[in-house]
Amino acid sequence: MIETWEQLEKIQPLVMKMLEQSIKKGRLSHAYLFEGMKGTGKYETGLLFAKTLFCQSKIDGFYPCNTCLHCQRINHGNHPDLHIVKPDGNSIKKEQILLLQHEFSKKAVESERKFYMIYHADQMTSSAANSLLKFLEEPHPGTIAILITENVNKMLPTILSRCQPMKFAPLPKTEIEKRLIELGVRPERVPLLAQMTNNVDEAYRLSEDEWFLQAQKIVLKLYEIVTNGTLGEALLFLHTDWFAVFKEREQVDIGLDMLLLIYQDLLHFQLGMKHLIYPKQAEDWRRDALKTTHEILINRISAILDAKKRLEANVNASLLLEQLVIKLREGSAFV
Repeated sequence: MIETWEQLEKIQPLVMKMLEQSIKKGRLSHAYLFEGMKGTGKYETGLLFAKTLFCQSKIDGFYPCNTCLHCQRINHGNHPDLHIVKPDGNSIKKEQILLLQHEFSKKAVESERKFYMIYHADQMTSSAANSLLKFLEEPHPGTIAILITENVNKMLPTILSRCQPMKFAPLPKTEIEKRLIELGVRPERVPLLAQMTNNVDEAYRLSEDEWFLQAQKIVLKLYEIVTNGTLGEALLFLHTDWFAVFKEREQVDIGLDMLLLIYQDLLHFQLGMKHLIYPKQAEDWRRDALKTTHEILINRISAILDAKKRLEANVNASLLLEQLVIKLREGSAFV
């Protein structure tokens, strides 16, 4: 959660510096594009930006006080000069943009500025996007817009050209791990969760998801059989256990990610790196890493990455997993 400029600087230092300089030097753009993965703090940064502009009692002339009327209203989502547009169902409709334009044709209620944010701006219908384009081409004085998106390629180039881009970097994994531990997630589960998503809330949900916990056990068991069992046992396990858990294509992709991270752990052992995704399996990984070669691990990692690409290309998941298990064993068995 980003509530202060200090917190923003820790996870998005470049965005923080660009916004800070534009505010302090009075070089505000009339429209900004906040682009980046889910969970990188785009929406919270927009609210922090708004508070900094509206605050009546700034600390050191810049930092919002969080106690004045403007700050409190923004915190509670009822500031009359801050408007937030979100998808109505699966899209942002033309009527929502027209209503926004109507609101902005009025004089600001409590300040000289009016501020609006469009959340999931890539989900605007074509008519909504065209209406917004006219709004961006002739902005009202004192108006600032923030368009937030995770899919910039789905937006009109003409809209993008009228916004100052702000690229939000993925959250550092260490920051995600720190937050998950603060939320009470068991430390041994944290590294894997931080690798599976860049969103703290989503990672926390996964930590309590029974399917995810079961899936992790199945992946670890498959690795054990592939490593120490026969090819026949591994193929049988796919049909008796794996496919019963990994039914949907998205679930299979998650399973491949988990499997990939096991082999990355083994590689990290060989390279002398201490941070593991599966810390509870440290002794097993140490033993297995000593029994194989760097080249073999690279080949196995490449095989899993290739399987992920083929899954995206809609190759039959059952056939794909069978072929992967064969590749993980053929000509490169542990000795």
